[in-house]
Amino acid sequence: MSTTTERRAGAREWGGLAVLSLPTVLLGLDVTVLYLALPSLAEDLRPSGTEELWIMDAYGFLIAGFLITMGTLGDRIGRRKLLMLGAAAFGAVSVMAAYAGSAEMLIAARAALGIAGATLMPSTLALISNMFADQRQRSLAIGVWATSFALGMALGPVVGGVMLNHFWWGSAFLLAVPVAVVLLVAAPILIPEYKAPQSGRFDLLSVALSLVAILPVIYAVKRFAKDGFDVPTITATVIGLVFAVLFVRRQGTLESPLLDVRLFTNRTFSAALSVLLVGLVGVGGSMLLITQQLQLVEGLPPVEAGLWMGPPALLMFLAAIGSPLVARRVPPGIVVAATLTLSMVGYVLLTLVDSSGGIALMVIGFGLVYLGLGAIAALGTDLVVGAAPPEKAGSASAMSETVQELGLALGVAILGSLATAVYRARIDDQIPAGTPADVADVAGDSLAGAASTADRMPEGWIDLAKEAATSGLNTAMLVAAVCTLILAFLSAVVLRHVGIIGGDEPEAGEAAAPAEPAKSQV
Repeated sequence: MSTTTERRAGAREWGGLAVLSLPTVLLGLDVTVLYLALPSLAEDLRPSGTEELWIMDAYGFLIAGFLITMGTLGDRIGRRKLLMLGAAAFGAVSVMAAYAGSAEMLIAARAALGIAGATLMPSTLALISNMFADQRQRSLAIGVWATSFALGMALGPVVGGVMLNHFWWGSAFLLAVPVAVVLLVAAPILIPEYKAPQSGRFDLLSVALSLVAILPVIYAVKRFAKDGFDVPTITATVIGLVFAVLFVRRQGTLESPLLDVRLFTNRTFSAALSVLLVGLVGVGGSMLLITQQLQLVEGLPPVEAGLWMGPPALLMFLAAIGSPLVARRVPPGIVVAATLTLSMVGYVLLTLVDSSGGIALMVIGFGLVYLGLGAIAALGTDLVVGAAPPEKAGSASAMSETVQELGLALGVAILGSLATAVYRARIDDQIPAGTPADVADVAGDSLAGAASTADRMPEGWIDLAKEAATSGLNTAMLVAAVCTLILAFLSAVVLRHVGIIGGDEPEAGEAAAPAEPAKSQV
């Protein structure tokens, strides 16, 4: 990885990074802030079960679908311009969501928030690559950025709880308004504009193909998490894969493609994307299962459970900031492999959690898991963006975020389904004979169902359900530990050609992609 001779960033650029971190935290916050608000929201709007699911899922669903489109659009119309348009739209639609008078209106607002959010994520990361030309500074800046989204997710339940203690459920959405105002005022002052030269026309057919490729796959993953392999899941997967092939083939025929598939010929780009995808699978699954364990097994209220997630979030932040600094002296592949090994130790600790009180063990284990997340998010994202020429930074950023969104969704689907299968297998023989069929079905489906039927079951029943759910957690974490150990080894191998950050020698076997002069202006 070659050293850049570009000028080093100053106070203006670091101030701009602080501004760019605000919407990134907000995007993460919006993913989890409704976890606590859902009961109050359901009482007010009375959504059906299907509408409830769409209220929760529409946001992440549309973000994932539009990331590639918006990343490339920013390269073409101007990254700062798209960021400001997206921030204004996000603030306006957040007000619409806060005052939604029906479930249908809230679903529409959440979908619109997802599309607006998709303009913010790649724009923030691509602008960082413009502002921090010095490779070492850029790596550190991306480390700060990488923690912002996860920090927002960690803060979501806590912030949601505080807001609900004082205001109505819609107040959680209004947090976006001051963030949007700050960004709109500060961005023209602190953040330079960038527009890729000779960007060509925007191919709407490619946009349509990308959506029909990504959205069915995301839908299939989410449906698999709830219903397993069924006809709709398989059908959606096949549709997504077919249109993905058509999308890739079309990109190869265009002079100005929506996604330059030639980026994948750069092995640093492809290897880093693979590490991000697989690494986030374990994180997504463990995040779901640990939050459930804290609330349903340990009996903690959501706000307190959110506070227990604070120490792991701190470790993630330290890893995201520290790993680029360490990678100035140690090759990134070794840094990633070492931190993933620590994550594997964390997963092993989580296999030892029992149902009789294991909060400390959970926090320590999940903290080590988050340590690995911080490192792969910072270094993996930096390698992806750094491997692309400047005029493709928006597209590369969008790919980085798309695979991370997919990794999290796969983690919830695969590890969540595994834990549920273990629970059902363990609890099936424990349901007392003579239990009404409807009660047995609910209690045997999940721990949440068991808790809701506890008053209609014999004394001590809920303890058996907690033990079964904990066994599911232990099994899923064992699988995550094995996979993470394999990923640690593969990371050291596939990233071995990447030199230390800011090193003097170019990467072995890598030819730098020719980049046209940047069209940058204040």
